[in-house]
Amino acid sequence: MSPPTHALPRSRGRAFRLLTVAAALLVVVASWLTTRVSAAAAPPAPPGWSLAFSDDFSGAANTGVNRSNWLYDLGHGYPGGAGNWGTGEIENMTDSTANVYQDGAGHLAIKPIRDGAGNWTSGRIETQRTDFAAPAGGKLRVEASLQQPNVSGAAAAGYWPAFWMLGAAARPVGATNWPSIGEIDIMEDINGRSSEFSTLHCGTASGGPCNETTGIGSGERACGGCQTGFHTYAMEYDRSVSPEQIRWYLDGNNFFTVDSNRVDATTWNNATHHGFFIILNVAMGGGFPGAFGGGPTAATQSGVPMLVDYVAVYTSGGGGGGTTPPPPPPPSGGGSDAYSTIQAESFNAQGGTQTEACSDSGGGQDVAFIANGDWLQFNNVNFGSNAAHQFSARVASGAAGGVSGLVEVRLDSRSNAPIGSFSVANTGGWQSWRTVPANTSAVTGTHTVYLTFTSGQPADFVNVNWFTFGH
Repeated sequence: MSPPTHALPRSRGRAFRLLTVAAALLVVVASWLTTRVSAAAAPPAPPGWSLAFSDDFSGAANTGVNRSNWLYDLGHGYPGGAGNWGTGEIENMTDSTANVYQDGAGHLAIKPIRDGAGNWTSGRIETQRTDFAAPAGGKLRVEASLQQPNVSGAAAAGYWPAFWMLGAAARPVGATNWPSIGEIDIMEDINGRSSEFSTLHCGTASGGPCNETTGIGSGERACGGCQTGFHTYAMEYDRSVSPEQIRWYLDGNNFFTVDSNRVDATTWNNATHHGFFIILNVAMGGGFPGAFGGGPTAATQSGVPMLVDYVAVYTSGGGGGGTTPPPPPPPSGGGSDAYSTIQAESFNAQGGTQTEACSDSGGGQDVAFIANGDWLQFNNVNFGSNAAHQFSARVASGAAGGVSGLVEVRLDSRSNAPIGSFSVANTGGWQSWRTVPANTSAVTGTHTVYLTFTSGQPADFVNVNWFTFGH
């Protein structure tokens, strides 16, 4: 579901309950590689993998999704983003249970509906979490069991179900930084063709190393029975091999692979070395269906849902977990010394940022993908009785020309006025580090310190490795 693009189950199988224990165990093992028809939950993690997230949509009939797991996209685009979701699709996304609902039998349904005036509504949901990432040296697997909308021919014109992922940095700015922040399309089908397309989007918005707006894609792959039954669609991002790979699977069969050396290292790293969030939706119309005959038309059938059995995320190897790690515990005494080097990734809370591997002296991690409105919170920072008057931070920026912003220090509330700040623009690259000093108002005692980031543009403008205060 690229903006714009080249261009998102389960049958219960009651008889399976009568199988012997041995046969049932065989089904569980085989389910990792084959179509899911019976189990209500995501498959257990195979040996060497850990389950990072799952939802099996086992809520009561006609209820919405669990909002602690998912958020609803509404309207015709992200706030501040491109209209019609950047793809030309025409539906109005809602959080109504007419469009997005659990069916009481273990499925999520996303149903496009046309009203009497010819207007379409549908549903689009995203994971609350944006930190699904392949750990350095490890692997990430994202999979779902889906049934494509069971409609074909003229009645399917304009249908566009999808199961896909966007880089975390897209969320704070309404995907205006697409496609450089990465998009991985795990399953797209258009116009009821009972096929699937899988794609990596990266690089620049037109042309560039990733051939946008088409992206690096599998082309159309036949998917027999994908409209009449549940099939497992999966993506694995493997950082344990060289070159790194993204592999796509249908029912356990690897049908498409992209190696990292397909593009330059900066393009690949910007698109993949960070967290992602997951999206499920059914669009109507737009550029992709338009490339295969168009729609919707007067003949298009209203009310045919995509069904989702489960969504699951697994990680393997590397640093473990595969998601943005939690901040380390504070030092003894419950806080930080203001005059020590405070690592940016040791935040107690944050908004809009991600961590990534850092090439600066000492390695470790930095806080990245920082844009206007993002923030970091550090509790119980002790300035002592001898007032601090200086602040400095280790920063890097690969922002485009004309993009810059402020790194600000605030105490005890993000709404308080800054006590000091400095401006930063491109430093020569996102891992090209420099230490920038600033003066501050006199500070003593113990405070919650906020680093806040303000820019006149929506684009990312800075990474932060560490900061400290001085007298």
